[in-house]
Amino acid sequence: MSGYSGAKEIIVSDGGSSDKTIEIAKRQADTVLIHQGNQRQTIAAGRNFGAAAAQGEYLVFLDADILISDQDAFFSKARELFRADARLVGLTVALRVFPELETFWDKIIFSFLNVAYFVFNNVWGIGAASGEFQMIRKNNFKKIGGFNERLVAGEDHDMFRRLSKIGKTYFERTLTVYHTGRRAHAIGWPKLLWIWAKDSISIFLKGKAASKEWTEIR
Repeated sequence: MSGYSGAKEIIVSDGGSSDKTIEIAKRQADTVLIHQGNQRQTIAAGRNFGAAAAQGEYLVFLDADILISDQDAFFSKARELFRADARLVGLTVALRVFPELETFWDKIIFSFLNVAYFVFNNVWGIGAASGEFQMIRKNNFKKIGGFNERLVAGEDHDMFRRLSKIGKTYFERTLTVYHTGRRAHAIGWPKLLWIWAKDSISIFLKGKAASKEWTEIR
């Protein structure tokens, strides 16, 4: 985000990392928030912590390993989409693994996921989005109570599902964010897809994820 020349506020919400994340963040961010509790913070709680400190009209949630090329052009397009459609409450974009790290299965699976996000959001009107990139109007975020902190996993899809009940969510296929794909590379695609499926079904049926915790992978 430091490559974006427009008005911005960079907030890093740290869940209590033991590496150099905080040290690096303090050099780049406007605000660094550090979780102080003894109980492990959920991803949802960390994102709500950061959102509560934000002053802007839009909230942009990014995972730590995300890269956005040509940030000025990217966010110019994103803001244009919101300004052109008052019904738009949440925006997500295409996902790709960094080309130098991308495997054959990364290409196949993320191509499928991108099509799925297009269909869910733009065709069926059922919000769906991963946590790598989500841009949300702040007033709409507050209206639905932010991320569900009771969810250990799946809070990203749950957020867009709830947003789609009060407005329009949209997948913009001309915009792309890049990430490391580290979780799939560490545990393998079969296991990760199984975890995603279990959590999604459990949240839909029971209102909670099947996963007991979301293991950190760095």
